[in-house]
Amino acid sequence: MPEHVPGEPRQLAHDVVIVGSGAGGGTMAHALAGSGLSVLLLERGGWLPMEPQNADPVEVWQKLRYRADEPWVNRRDEQFRPFMHYVVGGNTKMWGAALLRLRESDFGEVQHAEGVSPAWPIGYADLAPWYDAAERLYQVHGETGDPTDPPRGEFPHPAVPHEPTMAEVVERMRADGLHPHALPLGLVDPGSGGCVLCSTCNSFPCKVRGKADTDVVCVTDAIKADNVTLWTGARVRRLITDAPGARVRALEVEVDGETLVVEAGTVVLAAGAVNSSALLLGSATDRHPRGLANSSDLVGRRYMAHIATMMEAVHPTKVNPTVFAKTVMINDFYAPGPGRPHPLGHIQSQGRAHAAIVQGVMPGIPMRLAEAWVARGVDWLAMSEDLPDPENRVSLTPGEGKIKLEYRINNLGAHQQLVRETVRLLKRAGFWGVVRHRFKNENTTHQCGTALFGHDPRTSVLDTWCRTHDVENLYVVDGSFFPSSGAVNPGLTIIAQALRVADHLKREVLQHQTSQTHQSSLTRPEGAA
Repeated sequence: MPEHVPGEPRQLAHDVVIVGSGAGGGTMAHALAGSGLSVLLLERGGWLPMEPQNADPVEVWQKLRYRADEPWVNRRDEQFRPFMHYVVGGNTKMWGAALLRLRESDFGEVQHAEGVSPAWPIGYADLAPWYDAAERLYQVHGETGDPTDPPRGEFPHPAVPHEPTMAEVVERMRADGLHPHALPLGLVDPGSGGCVLCSTCNSFPCKVRGKADTDVVCVTDAIKADNVTLWTGARVRRLITDAPGARVRALEVEVDGETLVVEAGTVVLAAGAVNSSALLLGSATDRHPRGLANSSDLVGRRYMAHIATMMEAVHPTKVNPTVFAKTVMINDFYAPGPGRPHPLGHIQSQGRAHAAIVQGVMPGIPMRLAEAWVARGVDWLAMSEDLPDPENRVSLTPGEGKIKLEYRINNLGAHQQLVRETVRLLKRAGFWGVVRHRFKNENTTHQCGTALFGHDPRTSVLDTWCRTHDVENLYVVDGSFFPSSGAVNPGLTIIAQALRVADHLKREVLQHQTSQTHQSSLTRPEGAA
């Protein structure tokens, strides 16, 4: 059954109900398409329209045309508007499609300047074949050979070539002893009918559907299968358990102005690390008084989102003609090295800034000055790992039930050192000055860690297959499961784990809850665990 047609009766019982259509949920729906299992995908937003405003910096960055108009509360009890997009594909519609694997060291315990990044309950080898599958599905373009690369085969597609100005910067960095490398990107057929390598990719919706977001590569295909149904405009208000509290029996869903109770054999939360934990906390019962699946008191805690500083390197007399600039990464500071006993983080070039974006970040700057500035700039992102802190947490405000995000940046000293190193390397590469802007305590772009996975129900929320320890048919497959954040974009790891969990569900769980045997359509990667 495809997307629900208004006016037709809704099926109110499904083998699997997935909440959220972003990197985790949309990928899960794609993996279960064609399996014969009845799958319902719930998305609280609608389809993001293809329209001229997709590429309009004023509409996207100043008027926030596609941003969710939903107030959250910070640790000072001030309202803010999070970087959230409730649309089919979720926040992947706005991502820059930088799809990197965690480095192999990220799966072990890492000593940082301000604390310890804990080991994962699975190793890199467990995810490696699913990383392979994720890169194929999301059409990742890259090249091997980065000094920090984990063991891997070739990328499914060749790296996007650097434009001349970026190639010149890369050569200057290499001459300086650095190891700049091609940034892995998820793009649909660049240069041959898909991606047009434009200047409005990073943090914009793609106006030609050439970016490998979850809508484009997963959901649109998944709902063509007979067994997958998509409901848009469907907001899950709470999860309803059976009397013992051992299983979720149904979801209360608000859709088209009506409240429906949808029965489910298995429930997969993939609404993002903040919203999934908020839903668990808001589904408290007598059996689960601190929130569903929260016997550990860790649901919502240990929130991470990376420490990120945007940087624009400028040469006042040279106009930069580059259009698609997001092709470079630098990992020379990812691990400890001479003069730095602790990791610092990851650097990558960004999409071209626009004057309207500068005005959005720095209100009051004249448009003419902003235009002259960005015309002469190359944009970069310095990103460091923040550490899991139980006091960095998601909760619900009393009475109103608004999402409250309490977050204090930690490991900041290492990040500040990374920024200094980045400024130095950019100046040595020929730039005269570097302007910096750091995302602070309301950063919600790389959210993870609010329902970590592990072996012990006392110290984790999920098992290694992302099933909650407390509720046997409830899974959380978004960035919530991360025990640590690493210092690279989390998207590919979320996708790889979603594929791994989907395979596990089909092999070990779902076959036992249906009345007939279904033939699996998902091919397991060789060596998958």
